[in-house]
Amino acid sequence: MKKSTFHISKMDCPSEEQMIRMKLEPYHEVKQLSFDIPNRKLEVYHTEEVDKIHQAISELKLSDRLDSTDDEVELPLATDDSQQRKILWWVLGINFGFFVIEMTTGWISRSMGLVADSLDMLADSIVYGLSLFAVGAAMSRKKKVAKISGYFQMGLALLGFSEVLRRFFSESETPLFQWMIIVSLFALIGNLVSLWLINKAKSKEAHMQASAIFTSNDIIVNGGVILAGVLVYWLDSKWPDLVIGGIVFAFVMRGAVRILKLAR
Repeated sequence: MKKSTFHISKMDCPSEEQMIRMKLEPYHEVKQLSFDIPNRKLEVYHTEEVDKIHQAISELKLSDRLDSTDDEVELPLATDDSQQRKILWWVLGINFGFFVIEMTTGWISRSMGLVADSLDMLADSIVYGLSLFAVGAAMSRKKKVAKISGYFQMGLALLGFSEVLRRFFSESETPLFQWMIIVSLFALIGNLVSLWLINKAKSKEAHMQASAIFTSNDIIVNGGVILAGVLVYWLDSKWPDLVIGGIVFAFVMRGAVRILKLAR
């Protein structure tokens, strides 16, 4: 058994992990993958030479570098991830639940910040869902699910951008700042609970570390929407809400592009 260690500069979330897993799945010589997303490191356990594996990873254009290849290593024992899967199901449920809540209250309160935050929650739900539902599925099915999810998310992001532009150039009403602050506070609590559940697992597995990174980013977005709500009240203006909405929609679009890369 051989172990090749790669440094992948652009691997910073579950999307890149899934891209690599799906890219290497047809290679029967690959026996196990070990991801360390915070340190941008990937360990590939394989039986043949590393050249074809390295070429496949390079095709993803994630700024990879082969650091080393060790011969005669033992394959690590697979870990029991049943508890981790339960936690990810809870995190998926929390994210999707707040997607529905924030999308609904966002349109009622005329807040693009809440609508954008809801799509950010949906983006996380899609990534977690792909990780959970794709286990054991055929490659063609994985790619089909990824493609549908990516285009759906991209369509929603484009609709969001168009609405931001429409409100920017029209005399639209100022959003209800109370809804922005209250709903975002509840979403913040939900993300803090998710982060607590993930950290409680004390797992070094890549998908759990990546989930912690995603949830931490969500907490920052929640704080941004709360700040926008305060500024809407303080300035009596719609501009803070449109600015935060546009920023978050850009992140949602970036996530959609990453998901579509899974379908290649």
